Amino acid sequence: MSAPRGPLVVVGDILLDEDVTGEATRLAPDAPVPVVEVQAERRRPGGAGLAAALAARDGREVVLVTAIGQDSASEAVRAMLPPSVRLAELPLAGTLPVKSRVMADGRPLVRMDRGGGTTGEPGPAVRRALAGAGAVLVADYGRGAAAAVRQELAEAAGRVPVVWDPHPRGRPPVARARLVTPNEHEARLFVREHCPGVAGIVTEEGDDSLRAHSLRGALLAERWQVGAVAVTLGDRGAVLTRADSDDPLYLPVAAGGDCDPCGAGDCFAATAATVLADGGLPSEAVSRAVEAAAAFVTGGGVASPVGWRRQAAPADVPGTVPRDLPAIRALTETVRARGGTVVAAGGCFDLLHAGHVQFLENARRTGDCLIVCVNSDASVRRLKGPGRPLNPAEDRVRVLGGLGCVDAVAEFGEDTPEALLRELRPDVWVKGGDYRVSDLPEAAALREWGGQTLVLPYLDGRSTTELARRAAFVRR
Repeated sequence: MSAPRGPLVVVGDILLDEDVTGEATRLAPDAPVPVVEVQAERRRPGGAGLAAALAARDGREVVLVTAIGQDSASEAVRAMLPPSVRLAELPLAGTLPVKSRVMADGRPLVRMDRGGGTTGEPGPAVRRALAGAGAVLVADYGRGAAAAVRQELAEAAGRVPVVWDPHPRGRPPVARARLVTPNEHEARLFVREHCPGVAGIVTEEGDDSLRAHSLRGALLAERWQVGAVAVTLGDRGAVLTRADSDDPLYLPVAAGGDCDPCGAGDCFAATAATVLADGGLPSEAVSRAVEAAAAFVTGGGVASPVGWRRQAAPADVPGTVPRDLPAIRALTETVRARGGTVVAAGGCFDLLHAGHVQFLENARRTGDCLIVCVNSDASVRRLKGPGRPLNPAEDRVRVLGGLGCVDAVAEFGEDTPEALLRELRPDVWVKGGDYRVSDLPEAAALREWGGQTLVLPYLDGRSTTELARRAAFVRR
């Protein structure tokens, strides 16, 4: 991908967000309301300020075009923005909006909004920032910032990628925007408001099917005359559609949880904008955005520094199966508590092929959960020689974790998995290939706790070495 020719410019309404967090274990004596024992108070940039801060997580230059004044909330937000975010200010007549949440046990009890003002006309600094943008992200919260520079945004959409995160209080995105990112509730509302006369499945409030979401997205893309619409579905992922295509792309979430979703939409839009700014396709942008937003939320979201960390690559996002020893131990304890059998299988699994899949499916049938022990890159090199592995451990682990028969994946760095097996203490250890149980050093370890060792055959004619040989022949 080529580098952008200018900074990423974020346009939108900035807020000051405040969270008061604590525990609620009793009701007030004078009213049936919970009493919150306050444990912490946090403040952070909100709205377009959060989107800009998230876009700058990898150190890229970000210019934030927003209305900001001289009041105490405005000064607080100025001090909180990362050094890599530069302000291009629109005048604000009034005070910066402040959004305050009272949280108990991780859930919001009440939200209080105060402040607000009128956005003024853009000056030369704002116009220069938009004229020199390499990509633009519009975080429109409907308070006037995007409307104040709408003509400049329309011109930018003809030159560079524009990602538009819309709001029901804002105006529609400008024509030729590369990607628009409404959530599912906003998409329903926009179809009703912007596409009058449309009936049927597209506007049915109760239809939550992927087909309905994709139809709404395609209809909005046509109405708005934009490149694509990604309807975000919370912990279900997103649906990417275009006006001229009946072939939507569904991007599911790899892992989720019951977490505070505040800021997830900003993280989604910011990630998509950075991918497009670096030359990526809309499908790549939405795929990365889904993974980044899920990691943001499960990492603690706006309430935790972990949630603000940049995800280096999609492979860094946790998969659907446990990979760390504490989580795998918890899995084995759950299986054993209900009288089940824990099975472990091992190998390099470089260039996963049909023989591997059959072996792992058969291994899973011998018990109630399957843990795959996979050799690290250094271990594979020692066993297989220079040039191996063909796929790094991170990729091998991720592919294995995607198999329906695999319940957990653990990596080990030694030549044999004996040490790892002593940690996990499976009931059955399964090895694939042309071995005898007496030849396997792991068999002695299994006998220490009364475990059993089995050897299962691979499919004839399937091997990583043969696949690599054939691929090298084709290249010649």
